[in-house]
Amino acid sequence: EEQEYVELVAAEKHQQEAVKSALAQNKSLSMLDEILEDVRKAADRLEEEIEEHAFDNNKQMKGVNVEAVLRVEEDEENGGKRKNKSRQKEVEDDLGLSMLIDSQNNQYVLTKPRDSTMPRADHHFIKDLVSVVMLSLPCGWICTLVGLPPMFGYIICGVLLGPSGLNSIKSMVQVETLGELGVFFTLFVVGLEFSPERLRKVWKTSVQGSCYLSLLMIGAGLLWGQVLRIRPTQTVFISTCLSLSSTPLVSRFLAGGSRGDKEGDLDYSSVLLGMLVMQDVQLGLFIAVMPTLIQAQSGDLDSFLFGSLRVLYLLAQVLASLAAVLLLCLLLRSFLIGPYYKKLHAESKGNKEILVLGMAAFVFFMLTVTEFLDVSMELGCFLAGALLSSQGHMVTAEVMGCIEPIRDFLAIIFFASIGLHVFPTFVLYELTILLVLTLTLVIMKFMMAVLVLSAILPPGSRHIRWIVSAGLAQVSEFSFVLGSRARRAGIISREVYLLVLSVTTLSLLLAPLLWRVTTHKWVPRTERKTVT
Repeated sequence: EEQEYVELVAAEKHQQEAVKSALAQNKSLSMLDEILEDVRKAADRLEEEIEEHAFDNNKQMKGVNVEAVLRVEEDEENGGKRKNKSRQKEVEDDLGLSMLIDSQNNQYVLTKPRDSTMPRADHHFIKDLVSVVMLSLPCGWICTLVGLPPMFGYIICGVLLGPSGLNSIKSMVQVETLGELGVFFTLFVVGLEFSPERLRKVWKTSVQGSCYLSLLMIGAGLLWGQVLRIRPTQTVFISTCLSLSSTPLVSRFLAGGSRGDKEGDLDYSSVLLGMLVMQDVQLGLFIAVMPTLIQAQSGDLDSFLFGSLRVLYLLAQVLASLAAVLLLCLLLRSFLIGPYYKKLHAESKGNKEILVLGMAAFVFFMLTVTEFLDVSMELGCFLAGALLSSQGHMVTAEVMGCIEPIRDFLAIIFFASIGLHVFPTFVLYELTILLVLTLTLVIMKFMMAVLVLSAILPPGSRHIRWIVSAGLAQVSEFSFVLGSRARRAGIISREVYLLVLSVTTLSLLLAPLLWRVTTHKWVPRTERKTVT
C-alpha cells in the first residue's frame, strides 16, 4: 500500500507538470492562432474590397443577360474522374483554369479571378501561340520555295489549326487580339516610309479617289440588288464591305519599295497608301453608322428618318475629329517629336530596350487619341509613323531596325488569325460560284479604280493608275469583323456571311498574282526587284 501511495504521488506530480507544460504550449499556440486569425480577417477584408459587388454591377449594365453555363475542369475534359483523385489534387484543380460553355457553345477561360492574390496563367493561349508559331515556319517556308509570298503559308497554318482543320485553337479571341497588334505595327512601319510631305502631296487625290470608288461600288451594289431583289440595306452593307481594301497586305507588297518621288510627278506608293488610309477612315465611319442600318432593317420610317439625321451628325462628328487629329499632329511635330526622340536616343545608348519601349508607347498614345476621338485606331498608328518619319532618314532607319522584328512576328499571328475564318469545305462545295463571284469582283474593282484614277490624276501621272488599281483590287480583312457584326444584328443572312468571307479570302489569295503581273508591266526595271 505504501508503494502504491508513493506511485500515486509521483503520478500526480507528473500530471501537474504535464498540465503546466500543456498550458504553456497552449498559450503559445493561442498567440499563433490570434496572429493567423488576424491575417485571415485581413485576407477576407481584401477579397471583399476587390470588386465587392462585381456581379450586381455587371447585372445593372445595359444589355446584360444572365444565363446558366457549363463548367468544365481540365481533368474532366481529358476523361479523368475527380472522385478518385486525392484531396490535394482537388485543391489544385480549384486553383487552376476552368472552361465555361454558355448556351450558344461559346467557350471562355478565366480572365479576372476573384482571388487576385493567386497568380495564374492561361495555358490554353500559350499552347495555341506555340502551335501557330511552330506550324507557320514550315508553311511559310514551303510557300517561299514554290514562289508564293510567305503570308500564304501563315494563312494556311490558320486553316489547319482552326475550326475547319484540326480545331486545336481554344483561345481564338486571344490569338486574334494579338494579331491586331500586328496590324497596328504594320501600319506604323507604313507611316515611317510615308512622310508628311508625301501625304500632303496626295491628300486630295486620296480623298477623292476613295470616296468616288466607294460610291461607285455602292451604286453597282444597289443595281445588282434591284436585279436580284435583295434588300437595299443588305446591298449597301455588302457593297461597302467589298469596297474596302487590305492595308496590311498592300504594305507587304510595298515593303522595301522605292521611296523617291520624281519632280512634278506622283509615285504609285504614295497614291495607293493615301487611298488606303482614307478607306480606314471610312471604315470607322461605317462602323458608327451600322446601328442606322439596323434601324432601317426593321422598316420603321420614323426611326429611318431619325437614323438619316444621325448619319449626318456622325459625318460632322468624324470630320471634326479628323480636324482635331490633324491639329494635334501639327502640334506634336512642331514641339514634341524632336525633343522626345532626342531624349530616347540619349537614354538608349547601348540599350535598345528604352528606344523600343518609347516607340511602342508613342504608337499606343496615338492609337488611344484617335480611338477616343472616334476615328479608327489604325489611322493613329499610321500617323505615329508619319510623324517620326518627318525627323529625317537617320531617325527612320534607326526606328525601323528596332520595330521591324516585332512587326514581322506579330504579322505572322495576324495572317494566321485570318486563316481561322477560312472554311475549305464550304469553298470546295461552292467552288464554281465563288470563283465567278471573286473574279467578277476583282475585275470590277480594278476597272472602277482605273476609271476613277484616270479622271482625278494629273496627266503626267496617269501611267500609275494600273499599279494603284491592282493594289486596290481585293477586299480588306476587316470584312470579317464587319460581317460578324452584321450577322449578329440580322442585316445579312448566314449564307451571305459565308459568301462574303469566302470571296474576301479568295480575293486576298489572288491579289499577289495580280500585283506581280501589273508591276512587271508598268514598274521600271530598276524598281521591279524591290517591289516584287
